Order: sequence, then structure tokens, then C-alpha cells
Amino acid sequence: MLFSPSNSRSVFCANNKNTMSLITYIVEDSATIRENLISTLEELATVKVVGFAETEEEAGSWLLSHNGDWKLAIVDLFLKEGSGLGVLLRCQSRAPDQKVVVLTNYATADIRKRCAALGSDAVFDKSNELEELIEYCRAATDKSPLH
Repeated sequence: MLFSPSNSRSVFCANNKNTMSLITYIVEDSATIRENLISTLEELATVKVVGFAETEEEAGSWLLSHNGDWKLAIVDLFLKEGSGLGVLLRCQSRAPDQKVVVLTNYATADIRKRCAALGSDAVFDKSNELEELIEYCRAATDKSPLH
């Protein structure tokens, strides 16, 4: 399922706390994990999720066609169809201020190297690095210019 921000030129939006939110797209095929991730990030990390995908094709198409509409993509490696690695490949030409991170249950040293080689800005383990992901999102919000 896809949805876009109300003002597609704005890559940050004000939330009800008068702070700016990091415009984020989620690539995760598990509805339970996705819903929990969205609520956690929106509550703790000043993130605004503008859409999600469950497949490589859906994610790649949205991210490329909405190139200026997002600042962070969070990508799982194992999807309903395709792979998060394919999403990383399709995001290699993104703008320097757009970040793509991987959130996976398989954050081995080899997977981290492979993701980095494909352009991932970071890799986080779903089972024990969620706090690090939250901190990454907070830092990305703090460092990004407001538009």
C-alpha cells in the first residue's frame, strides 16, 4: 500500500509537537512488524512514515518516482517478492541527503558488508538494535536541513 505526503515537495513536516519529522518510507512485508515499527518510530524518533511496500518492485518504483519526497528508507531484506538487496540497488542514485538503512533478522558480518557494497547507509538487527535505529533516526533529523 502506498500513500504520499500532503505536500509532496516538503521532505519534512511539522508534527503536533511543533518539531520537524523525518519523512520515511518502510519496506517490510510483515504487517505486524511494520505497524509496530511505524508506531515506535513516530513516537520516539520524530519520524513521519509516508508509505510502505511489501515487495521489491513496489518499493523500488515508489522510491524512484517520489525521489524528492523522502529522506529515509528502512528496508527489510526478505520480502514477499524480490529482496531488499534489489531495493538497495535501485536506490544507488539517490540524493546525498537521502538515507537507506536495512533492518533485518540476519545482520551477519557478511550481510552488513554486502549491504554496504550496495549503498546501505547502515544495517540494524531487528532483534537487538532497535534502539540504535531510533538513535540513527533522531540524528538524521537533527542533521538534516529543514525545507
